Amino acid sequence: MHSNASDIPVQSPGSPAPAPLSADAQDALKIVVVGGFGVGKTTMVGAVSEIRPLSTEEVMTEASVGVDDPSRVRSKTTTTAAFDFGRITITEDKILYMFGAPGQERFWFLWDQLFAGSLGAVVLVDPRRVEESWYAIDRLEAHGTPFVVAINRFEPGPGLDALREALDLTDGVPLVECDARSRDDCKAVLISLVRHLNDLYAPSPAREGTP
Repeated sequence: MHSNASDIPVQSPGSPAPAPLSADAQDALKIVVVGGFGVGKTTMVGAVSEIRPLSTEEVMTEASVGVDDPSRVRSKTTTTAAFDFGRITITEDKILYMFGAPGQERFWFLWDQLFAGSLGAVVLVDPRRVEESWYAIDRLEAHGTPFVVAINRFEPGPGLDALREALDLTDGVPLVECDARSRDDCKAVLISLVRHLNDLYAPSPAREGTP
């Protein structure tokens, strides 16, 4: 698996809808976008998807009072009730499917289903609420799912070294910055994940020489 910035196409806003999947499409690659409540997962999927994303965003009602804690994201009025879904064509025969997981604790039971069959994951982090991403990282590590961590910058804050320490990430986990509203930034995050997966799964010279 090899990738560079040109591997993930960009569809300009207002451009015609993409054609149906190529008849040559054979490899469906699934990744999951996880993170705390209100970190921008739905925004990321929508920003980079080449199709109109499927979203299960619902208006937050009084039923969520005492269950969800929107105190640190007061501008948020909707929430993902199941998952978000988007698609990106990498090459004619490789398609990347993105699933955005719900961030609220009451929907965490869905995560096992979303992780099933996934090749890797993006952990999206709000640097103002780092502690809310610990659970996502723990779950991915428990599942043995490779991941990269993307810091969604809302304002100036701690540097990447400080955030790596706060998240207790090993040096082997890629850590990048992004603006989840930016298609180019989201592409760069996905490219970092693809490269990370390539590094993990590429055959070593020793294995290639084994009869």
